Amino acid sequence: MTRPSCQDTLLIKKRDLKNNYFSATFRTYSRVDQCRPGQFVHIQIPSAEIYFRRAMSIAGVSSRRREIEVIFKVVGRGTRQLGNLHEKDRVNLLGPLGVPFRWPRKSETAVIVAGGVGFPPLLYLASEMVKRGHDPRRIEFFYGGRSSADLIERSRIRKLGVRFHPVTEDGSVGEKGLVTGPVEEFVRRAPNRHLRLYGCGPEGMLKATNELGVRLKVPGQISLEAPMPCGIGICLGCVVPLVGGGHARVCWDGPVFEIGEVAL
Repeated sequence: MTRPSCQDTLLIKKRDLKNNYFSATFRTYSRVDQCRPGQFVHIQIPSAEIYFRRAMSIAGVSSRRREIEVIFKVVGRGTRQLGNLHEKDRVNLLGPLGVPFRWPRKSETAVIVAGGVGFPPLLYLASEMVKRGHDPRRIEFFYGGRSSADLIERSRIRKLGVRFHPVTEDGSVGEKGLVTGPVEEFVRRAPNRHLRLYGCGPEGMLKATNELGVRLKVPGQISLEAPMPCGIGICLGCVVPLVGGGHARVCWDGPVFEIGEVAL
């Protein structure tokens, strides 16, 4: 794990992505070159009302500009305060934290399963894979939500050149239904089975993705979401049971775990 640092940054760009989703870009962040897809930063909200930091998955970085981006949805007091910040506001970041995704082999097809606020680390993963020379045609990006409003940054995904599969429960964009349905269909008809699953999203989606990987013997990883008051494995507020017995801390031993490792 990368040795984290704690540093002040400036909010230099904020974008309203609609439906309570926002993108926030911070500069200057000296640890951009140590960041990896799947890791997160712990953000200190500049408000006397918010005591604990908020864990935010990294959505992207720029090494040249020393910038880091997070994408989040306003769901409570902390994210509401974060959404109310203005450009040029100063924010303290602790990170990078957590275990990142492992890169697929060049011969493997990456099957990415994203849902809701689990989308940002998988956007980062796909972007970095393309930068590292992975054939974008061997990246199957499945993105699910209740409606079209939940599938943010679709044009950004398409610009990567990956095979994009939007899925909505109401059928307003892409295929209608739950995202794990088309994922299983794709995995079953894949001609060579050199696949690797990556998932992040709501608990039900993660459970279905994990079970699919175990049942069809497809290796991969999932990234869990959990309350992380400390972010460094001390408070034990994010403990999950393991299939082989014992427990793991999502913030320190994860948030990325192997398919079949965690008892969901």
